[in-house]
Amino acid sequence: MKNTEQERGKPFTIVDIIEYVPKSVVIKTVIKRITGNVSVVSIDSGEVLTEKASPFDTFIHIIDGKAEVVINDVTTNLEVGQAIIIPGHARNSIMANVRFKMVSTIIKSGYEDVVV
Repeated sequence: MKNTEQERGKPFTIVDIIEYVPKSVVIKTVIKRITGNVSVVSIDSGEVLTEKASPFDTFIHIIDGKAEVVINDVTTNLEVGQAIIIPGHARNSIMANVRFKMVSTIIKSGYEDVVV
């Protein structure tokens, strides 16, 4: 199986490791572990990451363009440099009114200490 992670020990510019594809969502894994993963995502204008809920917190950081993030029916518009944490179990969707790129970091550890 081909290793799709970013090469370790080599510098890179995060916004340049992924391209826009017309009418598409493109995901590139930077690093993936059992405890979580970091991905770079490009979303063309008009595309949507449909509503879902993950059991884990997700950190979203916009690195190009603008995104509309909806968390439990609350809409937040993010611009380059802005970030948001989507709480675990929250219903969420991400829309591209204009195309954008983001870094998505999912944390799958540390939940053993959480009391619900």
